[in-house]
Amino acid sequence: MRLETLTAIALVFIPFSLTSIGGGGAIVAGIQHETVVVHAWLNSREFLDVFAVSRAAPGPGMMLATVIGWKVAGWLGALIATLALFIPSSLLCYSLFKLTNMHREKKWHRAMREGLAPVGVGLIIAGIIALFRLADGGNLAVVIASLAAASLLWCPRFPVLGVLVLGALVATVVSISLPG
Repeated sequence: MRLETLTAIALVFIPFSLTSIGGGGAIVAGIQHETVVVHAWLNSREFLDVFAVSRAAPGPGMMLATVIGWKVAGWLGALIATLALFIPSSLLCYSLFKLTNMHREKKWHRAMREGLAPVGVGLIIAGIIALFRLADGGNLAVVIASLAAASLLWCPRFPVLGVLVLGALVATVVSISLPG
């Protein structure tokens, strides 16, 4: 494998590792942009497929980097992408925790925590919007996603698996009943 490709993989995922405020879902939109638009390693359909496989696979929720790395540069690409996404943020979090833990009762520490929460939510919403645009599911996808989110918001004890099954059933029934 070419060193330039492996370096490019690392240079894509290291910054996302350090800016994944709100978790892995917060960087999906950026990863999609980098891998589909900037580097053209994947097309839109391939990105959706890779995203689906990474979410279905056991292990951390951000196996997306691993699958992209594998698709671009084989096993070595998967290793580089995984390490580039997980190691920098892990080191940063550990270091910040050690440095700021003694100040957790201070106003600036609380303000920092509370200020980062909406940033994380906004980044997650950007990832959701990017996936909706790629999937091109139309109004049906928006309705199903909205109903799923509302059901989990208003009935937090409702099993997530139940929401997934109901959403799949609704999509199947509607798609079967539509002509053509």
